[in-house]
Amino acid sequence: MLADPALDADDEEQGLGLLDLALPLAENLRLLIAGPLLAGLTALGITFIIAPTYTARTTLLPPQQQQSVASSALASLGTLSGLAGLGGGLKSPAEQYVALMQSNTVTDRLIDQFKLMDVYEAKYREDARKHLANNVRINVGKKDGLLTVEVDDTSPQRAAELANAHVEELRRISGGLALSEAQQRRVFFEGQLQQTRDRLTSAQQALQASGITEGVIKSEPKSAAESYARLRAEATATEVRLQALRRSLADNAPEVQQAQATLGALRAQLAQAERSTDAGGANGADYVSKYREFKYQETLFELFARQYEAARVDEAREGALIQVVDPALQPEKKSKPKRALTAVATTLATLLLLASFVIARHFWRRSAAEPQNAEKLTQLRSALRRS
Repeated sequence: MLADPALDADDEEQGLGLLDLALPLAENLRLLIAGPLLAGLTALGITFIIAPTYTARTTLLPPQQQQSVASSALASLGTLSGLAGLGGGLKSPAEQYVALMQSNTVTDRLIDQFKLMDVYEAKYREDARKHLANNVRINVGKKDGLLTVEVDDTSPQRAAELANAHVEELRRISGGLALSEAQQRRVFFEGQLQQTRDRLTSAQQALQASGITEGVIKSEPKSAAESYARLRAEATATEVRLQALRRSLADNAPEVQQAQATLGALRAQLAQAERSTDAGGANGADYVSKYREFKYQETLFELFARQYEAARVDEAREGALIQVVDPALQPEKKSKPKRALTAVATTLATLLLLASFVIARHFWRRSAAEPQNAEKLTQLRSALRRS
């Protein structure tokens, strides 16, 4: 059986190609062995000169949002429930905690506490902030939701202290802010309660000054006055809610239009009630208006007092907002540089570069030796000299 000349030619070209690659590698075998080894040993020696870096880590449990007592109780208060929506709930407390720890306020306190401008040899505070930001990693776990703070430093003790100091500064800055829903509601209703208390005292004094004693107030039929007071309280709450809606929505939004219609209806009912009071005479109108003002402020005070106490209960149920799962301990082993990995990676990279150089030089020389390429190489050299 005769062999196919074309297949023999292909095998011969493939064999020559492999030999052409193996030949320069074999001729420079010493260089390919000694060069990478020398580079790897040099890199290994440099890693001993570089100051080691230690990493300290602490883990936090961010606050968990839950349905509060006041949130469920607000549904039974009708229009007044819109007041608690002014603060809004937090979408992701952990992300806000990350932003707080990365804020300039916390960063500057840490720089001053640990004298990091001297440690980092920074001339400007902004440079120290950037250096510290490069050494700190704050992440939120996707599965467990835990918040981790990792700090790199050449001193293992300072790395652990910096990681724990982030937690303390977070407690400090969050203590002065209303971050949770309960805190926001407590602050809001506390202010409203104080204002209503002052107005209630003034209304009671005005009523008593008109000759009506406290005993008479208690014995007076209250049905009409209490109805008027609740109607006026709803109107006030609706007006406050409408102002809050206009801050974020346009006037033609359905929520704004509905609040406007509700406020208009309540004001119409109030006007009708006041006209019926005016028909009873000047003296009776003066007494009834003061009595209604007193009952109105009393109703508002009771509503705000209930919501304030409910917010305090919810805030107490949340407990400590910053809960440390694992405090940062002084690391015993350095995290970088990784000497073995650096030496192996440098050796392999040098081997690859040297092998590429040897093969490229071999084919360049072989091409230069061929007569048909001599003229092209001469033109190439001339072009390089001119450029």
